Amino acid sequence: MAVVRPFRALRYDPTVAGRLDSLVAPPYDVIGPEQREELAGQTEYNVVHLTLPDSDEEAAADLAEWQEQGALVRDPEPACWWLAQEYVGPDGVARQREGFVAALRLEPYDNRVVLPHERTHAGPKEGRLRLLRATRTQLEPLFFLWDGTIELDGLGEPELSADEGGVVSRLWRLDEEFSTALVDELADAQLLIADGHHRYETALAFQDEDGTAASAWLLAVIVPTGQEGLTIFPTHRVAQAAGSAAGTAIDPPGDELPGPVLYRASRYELLDGTGLDPEVVERAAPGGVTYTPRREEAVATVDRGEAEAAFLLRPTRIEDVWAVARRGDVMPQKSTFFYPKLTSGLLMLPLD
Repeated sequence: MAVVRPFRALRYDPTVAGRLDSLVAPPYDVIGPEQREELAGQTEYNVVHLTLPDSDEEAAADLAEWQEQGALVRDPEPACWWLAQEYVGPDGVARQREGFVAALRLEPYDNRVVLPHERTHAGPKEGRLRLLRATRTQLEPLFFLWDGTIELDGLGEPELSADEGGVVSRLWRLDEEFSTALVDELADAQLLIADGHHRYETALAFQDEDGTAASAWLLAVIVPTGQEGLTIFPTHRVAQAAGSAAGTAIDPPGDELPGPVLYRASRYELLDGTGLDPEVVERAAPGGVTYTPRREEAVATVDRGEAEAAFLLRPTRIEDVWAVARRGDVMPQKSTFFYPKLTSGLLMLPLD
């Protein structure tokens, strides 16, 4: 069963650290070098100094110093939180996605309580493990899906609010009665990792070597699937080599793709093969692959001669992601693009 509980959040005090908008950042794995420098330059307290530090030791030192200075403070009482994110998707449509924030007890995949749906690589996990050892803090939340619904009205004014890259996150502290109801509701639930596979497996590895009761928990945002604001967008592939990809020539497709489409040499082809779009592309074994959520960018890269081919994919449906995970399979990397990413720097979970 999924075990969640309220937690004593570590969070910024804006009277010391400054405006929350200047302190938050995207998750570490989507920040490039240029954006990292831009975020770090906003203020000495931006969370990127912790999530993408110059060294793990420096992150640990900053974390301790900021608490001594009062820039980061620990809530005296545990609580669960309600999170609402207002955003405009890559399709230009404004939406709101909601979920709750709690401490989640780690479960090995074999227990079938927490389900992965994508493959991971060793390199990112090694770096995250060193950082977790140094800071002993879950610095960023992980994004989970729960196949259910929650209705919550009359929240009033949020306790925290921040705009990160046009995504407005608002947080409300939940009272003890509602937090208890959430804990009970999740008791027989399966959770699907939407985003954060590397960090989840890192947390499992850390708990295995650390062995303390505190290290068995991580910071989770659990999003009910029964809401219109939960969307998956495609991640298109741009390849230096198309591999064995082949298909049937088609006219330039409209907004709705007929299937996975290969674009090269000013020509569109409907790819041969069965399965989910990312699986069809993976079997073609393209080389030198990069990713973009924007179809026009993928096509333009090929037209500029900077890549041989673009693979245009349809969004993976949420029910297909669940089906893959429940049968114990995993999908190729970047098979899902849950937009928006969770904002880092709103709440943290010390492992003590």
